[in-house]
Amino acid sequence: MAKVPSNLYYTETHEWIRHEGEKVVIGITEYAQSKLGDVVFVELPSTGDDIESGAPVATVESVKGVSEIYAPVEGSVWELNDELEDVPELINEDPYGQGWILSLRITDESALDDLLTAEEYQALLEEEA
Repeated sequence: MAKVPSNLYYTETHEWIRHEGEKVVIGITEYAQSKLGDVVFVELPSTGDDIESGAPVATVESVKGVSEIYAPVEGSVWELNDELEDVPELINEDPYGQGWILSLRITDESALDDLLTAEEYQALLEEEA
């Protein structure tokens, strides 16, 4: 079974979210990266871009295909993990650490209440198994 850290929020589309003050850090879950296979390219937005909740915010290309990464909350792009341009496989190697994708300055923190807890996400994975 895939690792599901308890200190994160999750989406049904397999993004993880770490709340850090006025920003959220976003990546894809261990489960998602395992389904993608070896990540070979990551397309990131620009810093400062305004992003709507549910909108595609990045693209991950793997040996199996191309997948959109969706913004779990509304906000503006704060930081990008530029290291992924040279080492996209960090998403496979350390999805909850060095494989983070971007951070957003969150517009409305109450939107976090709509995300899945670790327990809810684990239950989702069990349903998909």
